Amino acid sequence: MNWDDLRLFLAVARSGSISSGARQLGLQHSTVSRRMRRFEQDIGARLFDKVPTGYELTAAGGHLLEAAERMEREVLAVDGSLAGSDHQPSGPLRVTAIDNMATTVLMPMFVGFSRAFPEVTLHLMVSNSDLSLAQREADVAIRMTNTPPETLVGRRAATVSSAVYGSPSYLAALRASGEQPQWLGVDCCVFHRSWTRQVCGEQTPQLVVDDTLLTQAALREGMGVSILPCFMGDADPGLARFSDPRPEWDLGLWILLHPDLKRTARVLAFRDYMTEAITAKQPVFSGV
Repeated sequence: MNWDDLRLFLAVARSGSISSGARQLGLQHSTVSRRMRRFEQDIGARLFDKVPTGYELTAAGGHLLEAAERMEREVLAVDGSLAGSDHQPSGPLRVTAIDNMATTVLMPMFVGFSRAFPEVTLHLMVSNSDLSLAQREADVAIRMTNTPPETLVGRRAATVSSAVYGSPSYLAALRASGEQPQWLGVDCCVFHRSWTRQVCGEQTPQLVVDDTLLTQAALREGMGVSILPCFMGDADPGLARFSDPRPEWDLGLWILLHPDLKRTARVLAFRDYMTEAITAKQPVFSGV
């Protein structure tokens, strides 16, 4: 079997879609579809059944998935071992971070790292979902969490606090009227969704958003109040605090990497540089 064919098979099997698998690998839909048909012909077994929701594994596909994942673990282990022999930070480095942070407070740090280590080609991937470090979709992940995966190696670089914000004009009118605030419906992550339910009670939102950048834009338009990380709300002149940060809303800002890469020069250089840069910005993240 060709390992490249197995990589395609794993991408389609995990995503349940040829289109999604193709996007993960940076290939065309037609290329993946054609190679999957040829792969099935070569091994003499049907691997997928087409269903309304996408593609489901057949019994043969399920057996191959187990074998392919074992092979993948071995390939990645070898890759990590060889990468660990690097002594000078160089080569490609794939980093994933959430969009509201990557495009604002972290971007000067990314630029600073690139200038400090010109031999490293930094690939930034903005994602609010968890790209798999175990499957090497990314080398390093910068994430806000209080429970990082035990399978990853990480450092807590800072604490991110959150507060309730609204536009100055909306808050002034709200305080003058004495009415209850109108809360935005938030569906960007489990944290904000849970916190919003706790504070707004049974109120039915007029607007629901699934991203903190959308939350920020709606608040500037006077659509009510909502919870935002302090590094976003405090930096926006179009917003003001309705209430101060709550300790129970604090999240750790982690730099996470796969254990196989813990000796890789470019990964360690990035981890150390970003840890120092993020720690220096702790007042911004905590809203002091």
